[in-house]
Amino acid sequence: MHVSAILDSGTLLSDGALRSMAVERTPGYGRLVIADNRLGEGDLLVLVNAYGINAALIDAALTARERGVAVIGVSSREHAVATAPDHPARHPGGHDLHDVVDLHIDTKVPVGDAVVEVDGAAERTGAISTFANAFALNWLLVETVEALVAAGVDPPLWRSGNAPGGDEANARFLERFRDRVRWL
Repeated sequence: MHVSAILDSGTLLSDGALRSMAVERTPGYGRLVIADNRLGEGDLLVLVNAYGINAALIDAALTARERGVAVIGVSSREHAVATAPDHPARHPGGHDLHDVVDLHIDTKVPVGDAVVEVDGAAERTGAISTFANAFALNWLLVETVEALVAAGVDPPLWRSGNAPGGDEANARFLERFRDRVRWL
């Protein structure tokens, strides 16, 4: 089984919030990302998104499943359900991530994402989606490692290259995964 982690710099906020929104709202973009990464039967794709409604995300999930890829989605069910069907960020088909994946992990991020009220400010601040998504993804990894060990499998865990012996520990994975992990 090939596990894919797909990161496209075109969707990062570091490239600008407006660009990020435009990319994630572009129908068909997710299909191109899946095709470009040559995902197919026997692969696993984990899609992480705060709200679980955007066109690129949903297209990626649908395309991956059409290709026989197992798909895990991490997003806020509450936020997706509360978002109007005609919201401009929504996938044209109106799908929610939690409805189109094989397994969904609900981050419980509230509508609007921000959770701190500051006296005198019109909007809340303190967005928690990044924290909730990172926690859910890391907990999924912990649970997966536990399941693999229980099944008698020694999971290939990458050690920080900044830790003593990190480079040596990771060298054993380079040949095995160089052709499978695009950004290794």
